[in-house]
Amino acid sequence: MHHTKPVIGITMGDPAGVGPEIAVRTVILPEILEKCNPVIVGVSKVIQREIEKFTPDKSLVVVDKVEDCRFSPENINVFEIDVKGAEDVIYGTISPVAGEAAFQSIKKVIELALNKKIDATVTGPIHKKSINDAGHHFAGHTEIYAHFTNTKNYAMLLASDALKVIHVTTHVPLKKACEMLSVKKVLDKILLLDKGLRDIGIENPRIGVAGLNPHAGDEGLFGDEEIKYILPAVEKAKEQGLNVDGPIPSDTLFPKAIAGNYDGCVVMYHDQGHIPFKLIGFSWNKADKKMESVSGVNITLGLPIIRASVDHGTAFDIAGKGIASNAALIDAIHYAIRMSH
Repeated sequence: MHHTKPVIGITMGDPAGVGPEIAVRTVILPEILEKCNPVIVGVSKVIQREIEKFTPDKSLVVVDKVEDCRFSPENINVFEIDVKGAEDVIYGTISPVAGEAAFQSIKKVIELALNKKIDATVTGPIHKKSINDAGHHFAGHTEIYAHFTNTKNYAMLLASDALKVIHVTTHVPLKKACEMLSVKKVLDKILLLDKGLRDIGIENPRIGVAGLNPHAGDEGLFGDEEIKYILPAVEKAKEQGLNVDGPIPSDTLFPKAIAGNYDGCVVMYHDQGHIPFKLIGFSWNKADKKMESVSGVNITLGLPIIRASVDHGTAFDIAGKGIASNAALIDAIHYAIRMSH
C-alpha cells in the first residue's frame, strides 16, 4: 500500500442498530479524513439508507476492491457485502438476516487486513443473538477475530484516556472465571498489555494488577488465588523487566489508575474491568434523561492485524433516530490509526 494515510476498514455492525448510522456520520468528519482513508465494510443498500437520512450531501461509492475506493470528503466508500434483505431489517429487531450481514462484514474486514488491503480494522456494534441466530456460534467479536486469524493468546483491552484495562477472563460465568486462573494466564495478559500499551505509544508502561478477592485476599484470609496465581505472575513479569505492581485490591487500583499512577490495569474477570471503565466513560445527562456521550474503545491484543472497536452495544432503542453518540467510534478510529504507524 502506497498511501500516505492508512486505510481503515470499518464494519457497519448490525443493520438494526446504530452502527451504520454512526459509521456514515463519522467517516465524513474532517478530523478523520485528515488522518486516514476510511472504507465502510457492509451492505451498500443499508449504508445508502443511512446516507439519505443523515448525510444526504455525500455520494455513495460501492466497491468490491479497495483499490477502487474514491477517497474524498464528498464520498462515502463502501466495500460491498452481499446479504439479501439486509436493507429491509427493521431498526431495533433481532433477526438472522441482520446477524448474517454483521457477521459477513466482520469476516470480510479480517480477510482484507490479513491480505494487506487495509491497514487496520474498526468494528461497529453487533448483536450476539442475531449472529447466533444466523448460525455463527461465537461469544462476540473477539472470538470471531481469534478464529479467523488463528490466534490462541489474545485479550480484550478497554481503552480510554483515563483508563486502560485488560481481562484475564471475559465471557464466562463468574464461578468459572475463578477456576480458570493460572500463573500462565495472568502472566500472558501482563505481557500482552505491556506490548499493547507500547503499540499505542506509551514507553515503559506502568502496569497495576488487580487481586481477585476483597482486599486482594488479605494474606490468604479471603482466598488464596492471589498467593497461588497472581503474585507469582507479577514476579515473573518483573524478572522480564516489566514495570508492574500487584496484586492490588481493585477498589484501590482503579482510583490510583485514574489518578495517573498506572498506564494500564490487568483484571481477573469481565465486570471487574467493565464497571469502572463504563462508569467513567458513559456520561448521563440527568436533565435530558439520555446518554450524552459514550467514550471508550475495545482493542483486541495479540492478533496479527489491528482491531479497535466501539465499547457500546447496538442501542436498539435509539437506532435510526440520529441521536446516537459517535464519540466511541471516533476514538476507535484514532486508536487504529495510532497502532498502524
